[in-house]
Amino acid sequence: MSDVQREVSELERKSATAARLFDIRRIIGGLFTVYGIIVTIAGITASDADLDKAVGVNVNLWTGLGMLALGIFFLVWLKLRPTAPPPPVSDEDGQRS
Repeated sequence: MSDVQREVSELERKSATAARLFDIRRIIGGLFTVYGIIVTIAGITASDADLDKAVGVNVNLWTGLGMLALGIFFLVWLKLRPTAPPPPVSDEDGQRS
């Protein structure tokens, strides 16, 4: 019986790790941060013709900075409030008659 309990506890540990790894905040934060860096670089290197198309507003720069701020917000939120591990299953809940 101890082998079964050990396997169950190992599966619970892996499940909690997978839940933290695939937390939606990590995915959204990572993507917004990466895309924000790319769009910010595109905004920094914008030509005069690009600025004239947007009536003098550097849209890529402002959008990139906004995306970067949002991505960092999600990653900081993930760091400050990590996903709680699922509660352990008691023997009474885990057994069926």
